[in-house]
Amino acid sequence: MQRQPVSIFERAFKKLVSGGLESVGRRGSDILSVAEDLPESDIAIVKEWIDDCLSENGGQVEARKRAALLGRAYLKLTTTGRTRFLGLLAEHYGVNEASVESAIDQWHNAKHNEKTEAAQSLRKALIPSRTALLKQFNGVPSGVKFLVDMREELLRLRKDYPQLKPLETDLRDLLATWFDIGLLQLEEISWNSSGAMLEKLIAYEAVHAIKSWSDLKNRLDFDRRCFAFIHPNMPDEPLIFVEVALVNGLADNVQRLLDEHAPTEDIDKADTAIFYSISNAQQGLAGISFGNFLIKQVVSKLQVEFPQLKQFATLSPIPGFRRWLDSTPADQLMQLPGGEQWLNTPPPRDPVLASQGDATGTQQEAIMKLAATYLSSTKPGTSRANDPVANFHLSNGAQLARLNWMADTSDKGLKQSAGLMVNYLYELPKIVHRSNQYTSQGTISLSSNIKKLLK
Repeated sequence: MQRQPVSIFERAFKKLVSGGLESVGRRGSDILSVAEDLPESDIAIVKEWIDDCLSENGGQVEARKRAALLGRAYLKLTTTGRTRFLGLLAEHYGVNEASVESAIDQWHNAKHNEKTEAAQSLRKALIPSRTALLKQFNGVPSGVKFLVDMREELLRLRKDYPQLKPLETDLRDLLATWFDIGLLQLEEISWNSSGAMLEKLIAYEAVHAIKSWSDLKNRLDFDRRCFAFIHPNMPDEPLIFVEVALVNGLADNVQRLLDEHAPTEDIDKADTAIFYSISNAQQGLAGISFGNFLIKQVVSKLQVEFPQLKQFATLSPIPGFRRWLDSTPADQLMQLPGGEQWLNTPPPRDPVLASQGDATGTQQEAIMKLAATYLSSTKPGTSRANDPVANFHLSNGAQLARLNWMADTSDKGLKQSAGLMVNYLYELPKIVHRSNQYTSQGTISLSSNIKKLLK
């Protein structure tokens, strides 16, 4: 088993205390002597160290120092070692069942004026003991980032090790509290931002890869804007960011939008803000939603800076379309708008070949109709749209406005979306109503253009 590569959060841990982590704690660097695969013989050493952290012998400051050194040891482990470490936390540091039973008895036997105290005792008993250790990690510099990345690892591992799910859930609940929207700061990213932040944009861009520094500079040009949510305990790490182009009318092609040689738009005449890329930068915060808050805050900020803007819309991929089209049985496709047209196309029926220019008018119409059907449909038994990007924007109150043919001819765009992209329109007076209709009933707001495709 190869050792894990040195990561940015491992380097950050070197700054936790002056003199280096190896000098911390009453036992010095003993904890760092555990083997990287954390064999059974070393589990007892780690367990004793965790117990020391939780007992807070020497006070909270000393306990946090020991927690920092424990985190340093974790970062040196291989995947096997980390799995064993996390398994130890999941198995041995959960809720104390005896304490819970005792607290329940106290609640049942409490008199009316004792109920508040009994309830507090029960709440305390239901908190897993490992929560205190996770909070100690949070209390040191870079500790929040350490925990975010720990949850990312847990999300990967829990499929093969379901016993880690309770630990992942505990950590998610803590992170949801620490990353409450009220604690986040909206920051505009520009070409003058720190080099570290610009490097993060390149690394984390998940929709349209940033190919070079000149590509990045183009995305931060005079007619563009980029905004990110930042947590005060992770000041150099964007949590989520959105890239915006100020243009005239709805954009219909991402290659033209990102063309480095295209002339800069006159932003004083721009009437539309196009959100063309929204990227979650921290996989460890999956399931903790703040993308909808980001869009709404950015819209408010742009309205102040550019009062002439009349439209706020996206140019979005359809990442699940090809997979859906390829996996839907022929007898089901036959019942859908465009399905019969597509199945009557002579083999090989390949939407990528069609989207690359070999399509007849009938083929193009069939693909557009099927894409409109896919986007306007929900998963069986749910009120969630088939497509994850569609679900995100529809839950935020957007309308499914327009499909665009040959809008993304990149390899990724052709492979996932058959070259199609979609505009989701945010009409400000209707956002709340549309969001409520979608989240409560699965009702998807459709433009007249989309409705025509569904006939």
